Amino acid sequence: MSASPDGKSRSQGGRSAIGVGVIGYGYWGPNLARNFAESPDCELIAVADLKPDLAALARRRHPASRVTSDPKELINNPKVEAVIIATPVSTHHALALQALKAGKHVLVTKPLASSSEQCLELIGEAARRKLVLMVDHTFVYTGAVRKIHELVAKGDLGDIYYYDSVRVNLGLFQHDVNVIWDLAVHDLSIMDFVLPKRPVAVSATGIAHVPRGLENTAYLTLFFDDSVIGHVHANWLSPVKMRRTLIAGSKKMIVYDDLEPSEKIKVYDKGITLNGDAESVYKMLVGYRAGDMWAPQIDITEALRVEAKHFAACVSGKEKPLTPGEAGLRTIALLEAATRSMHNRGQPVELPALHAGR
Repeated sequence: MSASPDGKSRSQGGRSAIGVGVIGYGYWGPNLARNFAESPDCELIAVADLKPDLAALARRRHPASRVTSDPKELINNPKVEAVIIATPVSTHHALALQALKAGKHVLVTKPLASSSEQCLELIGEAARRKLVLMVDHTFVYTGAVRKIHELVAKGDLGDIYYYDSVRVNLGLFQHDVNVIWDLAVHDLSIMDFVLPKRPVAVSATGIAHVPRGLENTAYLTLFFDDSVIGHVHANWLSPVKMRRTLIAGSKKMIVYDDLEPSEKIKVYDKGITLNGDAESVYKMLVGYRAGDMWAPQIDITEALRVEAKHFAACVSGKEKPLTPGEAGLRTIALLEAATRSMHNRGQPVELPALHAGR
């Protein structure tokens, strides 16, 4: 739903909707603006974009909302209680900090900022002002990923062995971030949400095939403090588009294919059993278990619609963020370490102890 023509806050069943402003109406901004405009808990007060053609498009799609080329005007609008930032990564920190200092709740598209230091500053500012700071790790709000989280949390998979994902396609080549900051960030945020443990080190290799360009192909290996291992393959130079993840446990295994129209998750009752003397490889017997496969029913509600409802609930104090600033910090710390490793031909980099916990 859009803002009231008289500029007053809407009321939903006796309660006021949260006034929202969206900065950035390029690639992802229109999706965010649409979902927040249609949310019964929110009111799209304003949209800001520097480009006249995008501003004009926003004006046509949201005629009852204020459209401006000046983000400061949107942030300083007293009717805007929460600011959604969907601009280039390099601008995230400055805009989010300005919004927080103006007393606004903030949701930022991934990645949260350009560095861990910037994330820590945003987290601290939000905490001091008792404001909500969330990062748009969109896949966390999909029915598929929430179902995987549920299965892992319930122990259905048993002890986790590995997380292995492939996220490849042809383009879009970015000019401000490499492929791990653009694509692998999705898998790292999913891993952060569904796995109960955190990696302690990362090794990464990558290469740029465009002169003076950023890495377009990369492979990340994540090490944990036990036998769990993670692997992410991200690539802008693939002839086909793939979005597939394997999660193996001691009891069951999951194949998650985001491109599947219906059965996105398949749970396999397959694995191994160890019998005999574990101290002697000659006495130890490896057995193989091949059971049934089942595809659990998942919520098909659009992820951004779920996220918009959740963000509004967090702003009103009814829920705690699933993807708070701390989640954005953990993901960026991984990206920074992976980038350092990639520049040193895969030399493992220990992950730092962060001053913002889960």
